[in-house]
Amino acid sequence: MTAVKALPARVGYDAGMHRIVCLIRYQIDPFQLDAFAEYARNWGVIIPRCGGDLLGYFLPHEGTNDVAWALIAFDSLASYEDYRATLKIDPEARANFGEAESKRFILREERSFVRGVEGTLARRASVREGF
Repeated sequence: MTAVKALPARVGYDAGMHRIVCLIRYQIDPFQLDAFAEYARNWGVIIPRCGGDLLGYFLPHEGTNDVAWALIAFDSLASYEDYRATLKIDPEARANFGEAESKRFILREERSFVRGVEGTLARRASVREGF
């Protein structure tokens, strides 16, 4: 029998906190990936300052070329609502929204709120000994 040794979990989402994640699906202009990437990098500073725990933005790599994702964690829907209110008055957030609107690289945006299943999040590959 081969022993399996689990690697430590990655830093990030803590399932023990029973947090919710806002999963944003973007349909983007595939010819403006660089503009969307800059938009995402801007959120990397803005989102944490406004109260969201940014888990990451993700660009297409293989397969569908016009879908991107963002994942932002919150303690509750109430904390999400506070975050949204803060975004509306944050000058950099307003400028980033404005840039996306003027360049029109986001064609559609959908939001879903999900919660992780404990024991399944941020699991790293296991290393099999004896191979």
